[in-house]
Amino acid sequence: MATLSTDLPQKAQGASTRSQVLCLLLGTALLLTLAQYLSLLPAWLHRLPKEMIPPTAQVLDAAFAFVQNDLGLIHVTRFIAEGPLEFLLDTSANLLEGKRRWPYLGPVPWTAVAGVAAVVGYALGGWRLAALGAGTFIWTALIGQWKMAMQTMSVLTVAAPLAFAIGLGLGIAAWKYAWVERLLKPMLSVLQTLPFFTYLLPAVIFFKVGPTAGAVATVIFAIPPMILMTTLGLKKVSPEVIEAGKMSGCSRWQMLRHVYVPAARTEILVGVNQVIMLCLAMVVLTAFIGMPGLGAKLLAMMGSFKLGRSFEIGITIVLLAVTLDRMSKAWVVKQPAHFDKGTPWWIRHRMPLLALGVFVGFLLLAQLFPILGSIGRKQHFSQGKEIDFLIKGFLAMDGIRAVTEWLRWFLNVKVLIPFRDTLLSIPTPAFILMVVSFSYWLGGRRPAVFAAIFFTIVAFSGWWDRSIITLYAVISAVVLALMIGIPLGILASRSEAWSRRVLLACDTAQTFPSFIYLIPAIMLFGVNDVAVIFSILIFATVPLTRYTVEGLRTVPAELTEAADMSGSTRRQKLLSVQLPLALPTMAVGFNQAIMFAFFMVIIAAFIGTQDLGQELQRTLAGTELGKNFVLGLNVSLMALTFDMAITAWAERRKQALGLD
Repeated sequence: MATLSTDLPQKAQGASTRSQVLCLLLGTALLLTLAQYLSLLPAWLHRLPKEMIPPTAQVLDAAFAFVQNDLGLIHVTRFIAEGPLEFLLDTSANLLEGKRRWPYLGPVPWTAVAGVAAVVGYALGGWRLAALGAGTFIWTALIGQWKMAMQTMSVLTVAAPLAFAIGLGLGIAAWKYAWVERLLKPMLSVLQTLPFFTYLLPAVIFFKVGPTAGAVATVIFAIPPMILMTTLGLKKVSPEVIEAGKMSGCSRWQMLRHVYVPAARTEILVGVNQVIMLCLAMVVLTAFIGMPGLGAKLLAMMGSFKLGRSFEIGITIVLLAVTLDRMSKAWVVKQPAHFDKGTPWWIRHRMPLLALGVFVGFLLLAQLFPILGSIGRKQHFSQGKEIDFLIKGFLAMDGIRAVTEWLRWFLNVKVLIPFRDTLLSIPTPAFILMVVSFSYWLGGRRPAVFAAIFFTIVAFSGWWDRSIITLYAVISAVVLALMIGIPLGILASRSEAWSRRVLLACDTAQTFPSFIYLIPAIMLFGVNDVAVIFSILIFATVPLTRYTVEGLRTVPAELTEAADMSGSTRRQKLLSVQLPLALPTMAVGFNQAIMFAFFMVIIAAFIGTQDLGQELQRTLAGTELGKNFVLGLNVSLMALTFDMAITAWAERRKQALGLD
């Protein structure tokens, strides 16, 4: 009782101090803004003058030039690009697509790939996964996209193993040496929030345009989750397992190979799953730097507004992503098979032997029946032109045109432009104080300190207005996504069947190539801010819906039953029991929605924006590495600010609810 009586005044005092700090921060921000509106604020407090902006980009350019030319790093990277990396890419391309470069191995028949995929799927997950694996490659061949898909897969088969090997090695080093973990942690946080354009330009400069640069950018993009999951898995190995290894006399290498890594198998394979998915996503995006394959074809179709063909290519990418995702997840949960001593080798390895037999069988059949080897241009079943005709007819309907024109006018004139102009009119220090206030209110002191540091760096980067326009697009899209995603998630959570359908739609929307959403946005709303917000909105709605469903479905049944027994209505139960308990999980969705919005706003620059994405896009045409890095860092720092605040709030909320 005494402890309770002393705790209450301390909590009240803490809340009072918190309120005072918030009032001070917001009050100062409002005073500065009011002074600006009354023309009482000095110009240098509204926006930093050019004289105060440090030449960060120029310094970085000089540093990159020194490393590239004076230290000769470019000779090393070009040797790697034109030597072992190009050999690996050519070998995989020869096997999968028949690229006519040494070593001349010839293309593998599409039927052989589909057959092996069926066997692998059956071995990992039964007939359903076998049907998915075979069906994906049969669809790809019949729709006339086999060569493009194999160009994409040829890079994926090189990039994913490299990302796995490097990530595993760095993850083991981070687990073994604390200083390596301390060094890698901030780097990984930045890498995971950097816009993908920031990866592309250095890859082009050091590894030349084409598949080699694309493979390098893909590897760097996919490494972080492998490092994190390896470190996490090795740290979770139980003391009993470690002690058993030591008692059996294992050396350090034997402990690592036979004890730690097998015990961390599940986490490491989850990392492999993430590597594969990120590699596939990035391989498509590297079409911007000359990577051939599905991404390049999709980009070409987008340029000519052929939504039908773009849709078919998008479905192919979705099927490939879902197949690789399901197979790698099945590999995670499948435990290694054990056989009695003396079991014949053909029984122990029956699935690899079956896959080899299927492969050789279809290889021979393809020599007799050429259509089983490759499907020509005139033999495919693409319906792209018909889909284009239907979509254009639908959009030309008077009712649809009237609705989209009214929405475009209302959102532009009444909502988006006034909101953007308001944000741009706020003085730089006042805006920073507002962001710090938000971070302090949501996450506490630590996120607020980092918010102040991060946004001050953005202010001194020389790209403040472009950063605010980027933030305006993100905030607008996320607010609209909240208005759609949360109600949709609440409705879907009420039924198991609806939950499955909505989550399937979320999976499909998330695995579609991100820049495919630009086409319907432009066709519906034209080239303006509404189209930009719409393209971001689709991508940002997915995690909000998904985590709302997950959060509400995981509320303990005994609590909802207690609410029913107390006579609560459905609305009271939702507002007083389910939503409060689901909020920490929903916060993860909100956080991901913001990260997805920052990712998508850079791609939406192709519509025609005035934000950081537009400037990043321009850097690809030159060699401005310093500017490229500064712009990418601005996006990363803004994303990290919100990530830290929301994560801290979710952790506090979990502790308050006793969910840890």
